[in-house]
Formats: sequence, C-alpha cells, structure tokens
Amino acid sequence: MLGLKERAVTMRYVWSVIEETETKTLLNLNDADLLQQLLNQLETKNLLTGEQISAMAGYISSRVPLIRDLAHSRMVCNL
Repeated sequence: MLGLKERAVTMRYVWSVIEETETKTLLNLNDADLLQQLLNQLETKNLLTGEQISAMAGYISSRVPLIRDLAHSRMVCNL
C-alpha cells in the first residue's frame, strides 16, 4: 500500500503523462486503447514501478470521461 506522499507523487506522474499526450490521441482512441496507451507511456518513462502502474489502471479507467473532457477543452482553446 502506498503512503500519502507516494500516492500524491504517483498522481502527479499520471496527470503529467495525460497532459503530454496529444489531444487527438486522447479523443480518438477507444477506452481500452487509451488506457493501454497511457499505461505504456508511464512504463516507458520509468516514472512508476510495475505495481504502481497496475494500481493506476483502475484509476485511469475510471477517469476516462474526465480525460476526454479535458482533451476536448484543450482542443477548443487551441482553435
């Protein structure tokens, strides 16, 4: 189980990867592929352990609608 500080750092890493991901990727992939894409990016960047990445899968999956809303807002602001 992660401590409070470790969880906060983990969340920052997850959201930084989401912010770095291209808007079109966030909007165009289906839910399963988007989840896999984000998890792969976390793994590639070596920001988190395998255990932390596995723990984040459920979190990211539950936040897909929010992720897409944020990406849509980003797209609208860039028009």
